[in-house]
Amino acid sequence: MPPESRTSRLPLHALQGFVAAARIGNLSRAAESLNLTVSALSHQMRGLEARLGQQLLVRKSRGVGLTPDGQRLLERIAPHLDAIGQALQPFAARHDNRLAVSATPSMASAWLVPRLGGFLAAHPQVEISLQSTESVVDFSRETQIVAALRIGMGQWPGVVSEHLFDEWLVPMASPALVERMGGLQARPLGEWPLLGDPDGQWERWFETFGGQPPARYAAVFDDSESHHRAALDSVGVALGRVTRARLLLDAGQLLLLTAQRLKARYSHWLVYPPEAATHRGLQAFRAWLHEEAAEHVRHTGDETGDPAP
Repeated sequence: MPPESRTSRLPLHALQGFVAAARIGNLSRAAESLNLTVSALSHQMRGLEARLGQQLLVRKSRGVGLTPDGQRLLERIAPHLDAIGQALQPFAARHDNRLAVSATPSMASAWLVPRLGGFLAAHPQVEISLQSTESVVDFSRETQIVAALRIGMGQWPGVVSEHLFDEWLVPMASPALVERMGGLQARPLGEWPLLGDPDGQWERWFETFGGQPPARYAAVFDDSESHHRAALDSVGVALGRVTRARLLLDAGQLLLLTAQRLKARYSHWLVYPPEAATHRGLQAFRAWLHEEAAEHVRHTGDETGDPAP
């Protein structure tokens, strides 16, 4: 097939699917963002590659990546598709009863989802779509997402940031490890197998509350999920996020080693683009979310760092 016949009349939806898959790096999440099934998006990608006579995507252990040809195609067409999307945005119909919210997997499972039934019961007309991802949402590109829950310092450009509650760090361990060490008060914290992190939180802990830090850590993890998982599996003591570990603590799967708490550098925020402020679904969700956040603070004692009675 001559090159000009291959590229003429390429289906726009296939190019949009390719850009989504390339940017997100995961076919399942890309398909969800386009309201497609994974099989439909995969079919589009195979058809596009067949039309161009080039492999564009390569499967990896955690999603998909780009071939050199795919990277060149992305660089050439993505700006034009973005421009088309921005040009059409003022004409797009807005569905105020549909609310797509992004949240990290840990925040979604440990805090938002257990409470979400209350919102849906109070607002049955609002259809919630929860996007669970570690990626920070670019509202200018992912226009279907109305708002996001983020953890940070609240200083993101181009969005409205509303503080929900602070995060607190507490040493926590599995009951099996506590028993193995002889009990909660059996020995100083520095003599326990501590799970380190690259942000130096344990250093802040010992500077704030005193005590002798360990000569070395039992293991070091660079993500919160692995950090808490290792504590759950009795590898060592995590300086864990209370919000992230709340369900595990309530179930007795993790135990707090002390009543002292260290305020984390980052807090939890609701963020959304300024133009979404009049979205009626977001208005209802925002009001409910702030009520839930205030109740969370009252229940956990997180306003002062003191443990709840």
